[in-house]
Amino acid sequence: MTDGFELWLFSTNVPLIRAAVESGVVGIVIDWERAGKPERQAGYDTQIGSDTVEDLMRVRAATPAPIMCRINPFGPWTRQELEAAVQAGANEVLLPMVRSVDEVEQALRWAGGRVGVAVLIETLSAVGLRHQLAQLPLTRVYLGLHDLAIERGTPNPFRAITDGIVELVRSAFSIPFGFGGLTLPDLGFPIPCRLLISEMARLRCKFTFLRRSFLRDVIGRDVRHEVTRILAAIQHASTRPDEELEAAHRELLQAVEQAEPFFQRRNRRVAGGG
Repeated sequence: MTDGFELWLFSTNVPLIRAAVESGVVGIVIDWERAGKPERQAGYDTQIGSDTVEDLMRVRAATPAPIMCRINPFGPWTRQELEAAVQAGANEVLLPMVRSVDEVEQALRWAGGRVGVAVLIETLSAVGLRHQLAQLPLTRVYLGLHDLAIERGTPNPFRAITDGIVELVRSAFSIPFGFGGLTLPDLGFPIPCRLLISEMARLRCKFTFLRRSFLRDVIGRDVRHEVTRILAAIQHASTRPDEELEAAHRELLQAVEQAEPFFQRRNRRVAGGG
């Protein structure tokens, strides 16, 4: 992890976006993914976006920062969604739930170099196709812990760290790689954010997202100050010696194991509507 590490913010809140970009957030993510998501994530404590084409256009008019648009999983609608993202001003599209190389190649053809194409690896098929996907001209790749956990039937989304899947996938790619997500360095529950930052440094990740936990934790705080703190923590982690990062990795593995009952209880509560 170097000075070039990128933070991307999921938001359509223009004042928040402007403050975050002024403080060092590289780009904004607009989230169109909804197809099949309520059924797939039923019983799990996840978030489903509600962003629109109009949101993308409004954010495009408000900031010069790069905009990434997460579209729906590949299907008959993909070409139209990709075209709409291009016309609304996106710089990059993020294709979720990848299950074949062919669908990514088709998205690249439709993009035609007008926007970058990134992929989410969050299916077992995509994990198995990591070496083939690494040969494509993608802008970046992100390993989605929550959907991968759902497909694997593991309540704890961080299990992919202890099982070695995150490191396995990361090793296949030379393009920017990210996983997980960050919030304020002294927060994060049940997995401390400081340990995720250290793991991203250990794996030489190049980007990640600020999303639900960050948006919750920053309420009532100075966004500029908090983004600066996150970036300072990332920079510090990038300078830590390997033995310290390995020690933090072992601490992270222990934290993931200890969090198992929490995720089991949470998912039972969500599934039961409580």
